[in-house]
Amino acid sequence: MRMSRYFMPTLKENPSEAQIVSHRLMLRAGMIRQSSAGIYSWLPLGLRVLRNIERIVREEQDRAGCQELLMPTIQPADLWRESGRYDAYGPEMLRIGDRHDREMLYGPTNEELITDIFRNTARSYKDLPKILYHIQWKFRDEVRPRFGVMRGREFLMKDSYSFDLDYEGSKRSYNKMFVAYLKTFARMGLKAIPMRADTGPIGGDLSHEFLILAETGESQVFCHRDFLEMDVLAEDIDYHSDEQVQSIVEKFTSQYAATDEKHDAAKEQELGVDLISARGIEVGHIFHFGTKYSKPLNAVVAGPNGEEITVEMGSYGIGVSRLVGAIIEASHDDNGIVWPESVAPFKVGIVNLKASDEACAKACDDIYAKLAASGVEALYDDRDERAGVKFADMDLVGLPWQLVVGPRGLQNGIVEFKSRVSGEREELSIESALSRLCA
Repeated sequence: MRMSRYFMPTLKENPSEAQIVSHRLMLRAGMIRQSSAGIYSWLPLGLRVLRNIERIVREEQDRAGCQELLMPTIQPADLWRESGRYDAYGPEMLRIGDRHDREMLYGPTNEELITDIFRNTARSYKDLPKILYHIQWKFRDEVRPRFGVMRGREFLMKDSYSFDLDYEGSKRSYNKMFVAYLKTFARMGLKAIPMRADTGPIGGDLSHEFLILAETGESQVFCHRDFLEMDVLAEDIDYHSDEQVQSIVEKFTSQYAATDEKHDAAKEQELGVDLISARGIEVGHIFHFGTKYSKPLNAVVAGPNGEEITVEMGSYGIGVSRLVGAIIEASHDDNGIVWPESVAPFKVGIVNLKASDEACAKACDDIYAKLAASGVEALYDDRDERAGVKFADMDLVGLPWQLVVGPRGLQNGIVEFKSRVSGEREELSIESALSRLCA
């Protein structure tokens, strides 16, 4: 994409309304613009990151054996009355009525609706197990939305739901999602630490939240140092192997980890563990809640002997849009965002230091065309701007690599190759730089 044609309204100064780093940088980099309190439009640069995160989430759900569907944003109130949650959920739920005076709501979550789909379609124990998911916009009317996409009212969420015949089966599904979450966040360059959590309004008897460590995190967390060395990406995971999945779960739950409200200082001393204290940001939450929804909604199947069995359930959420802000909170410097390559809006930024120079323009056009032919997405700064402006914008948007092309270097057949993460610069031939990027 050529920056001269790209809709990327960057800002030089920090917006006064932005209180945290991710909100400031997303506004400054032209990723989002606020439409109303806690509700944002996603501009082209921000949408590219959002889609990359969504792709990774989808790939890992599919690998774990989940099946994707798509449920509506508007749900009937009667379903929530059946489960007993309509009045209990509170003012965060946006309640509306249609022209026929039917009571509806803008879904904050989908336990009721997915259970209704299941009860109207599944008949036999042979239809189990199933894990169904979708990636859909949600709305929760936060009393005080703040921190940009980190705590908005409208947000993109992946929510999946498991259906099993018994407790043991539902625990296996829970474990699969536990491991899939570790893999998902690791692919985004994040070190996610699972911690036992309260079940809250979702309900149930077992829950873990996944937190990434960041200085600007909203929660104080305590965890064993070993978590920093654990690497789930090194595991070739077979989700059909209950033993392997269980082993990974045990590995990540055997070490001490707790948020501030659940931290037990006495237990810490008793265990004598080497803990670190840091700030954390929640990026995912999983719940096992048994028959909390299937029982009141009568989601039953016929068992092997014809007996009626109420299915066991769990739900599993990832804040897809929240992750954009969380990644920035965990990966930035004084100059701007530092994107992990897996979620970056473009892999490389091409900086033409002198757009009016014919040789520079030709070299950059050629580099841009060759990268495109190799499937490498590049943001090409072909604007007639000062070099300082171009460097500042490239650092602000945080692409993993920068390729700087200037008249002096071209005379010697070289370009500058810069890593955004380390800041290291190398002088390479154009062919060597292309080889690096296309490898």
